[in-house]
Amino acid sequence: MCRVTVLGAFTLTDGSAAVPLGVDSRRLVAYLAVHPRPQPRTALAADLWPGVDAAAALRLLDEAVDGVDVPGLLDGADGADGADGTSAPLALAADVEVDLAEAMALIRALPGIAADAVTDTSVLDVDILPGWTAAWLEIERERFRQLRLHAVEERSLRLSAAGRYAAAVEMAEIAVKTAPSRESARRVLIEAHLAQGDVAAAVAAYDEYQELLRSSVGGPTPTGLDGLFPPAPAWPVLRARRVMPRSAVQLPGLRSVRGGGTTRRLVAGGSTR
Repeated sequence: MCRVTVLGAFTLTDGSAAVPLGVDSRRLVAYLAVHPRPQPRTALAADLWPGVDAAAALRLLDEAVDGVDVPGLLDGADGADGADGTSAPLALAADVEVDLAEAMALIRALPGIAADAVTDTSVLDVDILPGWTAAWLEIERERFRQLRLHAVEERSLRLSAAGRYAAAVEMAEIAVKTAPSRESARRVLIEAHLAQGDVAAAVAAYDEYQELLRSSVGGPTPTGLDGLFPPAPAWPVLRARRVMPRSAVQLPGLRSVRGGGTTRRLVAGGSTR
């Protein structure tokens, strides 16, 4: 059984053995793994070798196909002409396992999986071939990223609603790691922390996001996250919409005493020292 992985890094295995491929053959197999439908050779060659003369690109494609010395991996590899005289399109054989296809199947299945079911979502942790810069890959990489972000965020919300708070936080952290500036990812992370009762972690996640925005745009940026927290005066840092050290967040039951150019904090009913 052959298996192709394109999430994180490219690999081709036949049984338990890794199959080495030349650069062009590797690009060909990766392209077919990302595009599961049969690919017309002319369009495939143009995508893989942009800017190259069409006839030359087709010759390069034929060489790349010949370099894939794995029987049964490619459908259409024999190049037999169809009824219209054109060469057969290329695709991975139907029984080839592809991790991206498994990830897409999981994304489609997640809404129907019970929140109390233990589900391996590790295939949603990484991008498609993040180190590759080919133009044909960028569109599919971003499409997959958006799909998996939405799936992970929705899963986190469902886990929180089911009381699986630690798992909800873990899922939300995947979304934040994938897209640090995405507000909806930060929202589900903060909501998961608050549902868990971990107010300090929720405030830390808010502060981190505000600091990211401040460093990006050069100043405090209003977001839709402030309403997730209790109203002021318990949360002056949020009411002021400005970045402050987390130590400056005053929890209920604490008040500040200012004097002599310093600020001291005392527990309600206590004394300064």
